[in-house]
Amino acid sequence: MENYRQKLQQRLDGQAPSVEDLLTRAQTRGDRDIDPHWADLPGRTPLRAAAVLVPIIMHAHGPHLLLTRRADHLGEHSGQVAFPGGKIDQGETVAEAALREAEEEVGLDRSFVEIIGYLDPYETGTGFRIVPAIGLVRPGFSLTINAGEVADAFEVPLDFLMNEANHERHSAEWRGRKREFYAIPYNGHNIWGATAGMIRILYERVFRAPDGQTPQGRGM
Repeated sequence: MENYRQKLQQRLDGQAPSVEDLLTRAQTRGDRDIDPHWADLPGRTPLRAAAVLVPIIMHAHGPHLLLTRRADHLGEHSGQVAFPGGKIDQGETVAEAALREAEEEVGLDRSFVEIIGYLDPYETGTGFRIVPAIGLVRPGFSLTINAGEVADAFEVPLDFLMNEANHERHSAEWRGRKREFYAIPYNGHNIWGATAGMIRILYERVFRAPDGQTPQGRGM
């Protein structure tokens, strides 16, 4: 497990951008990586800053990623698989926003979470710039699901998510345009869109070898 921690810390960003820098920086990752029409979506709003927690639970038998399924009654992205997260409030850092949202949505006590780095900001076609904060989660926590925002929370083995063979490329029509996106089906859950895109970036930053192959012996 210690080798795994070291690899993450070596390959992640050590600091998160400020909100001002996040909204003004020229280069981000995002929907554009796979979708050539990402910037042409009708109804695209001005950029909004957000943060998500990418909670990696450090089980003795191997790390798992904690994900949520958004409540079906929500106006935006209802029923979709997501990381705990949301907008960054005034005066908050990325880490503070990510930890607060995780507590509000699923009751994950921040005392169990160690933020060890950040992924590239991810820009969605709908106008969010999201900073993923990578958190190592100590087992022993309990969750309290906020039914107003979340329908379910579940774990996925990180080995499964970091296997490129499980990263599918899909397309569908949305708001009159063809959209292309990553999807990672798992045990009845459809992980897709921005969430799958951020998982893909975690794979590329940390687990893909220089020759494009998944590294062996990751020391999990």
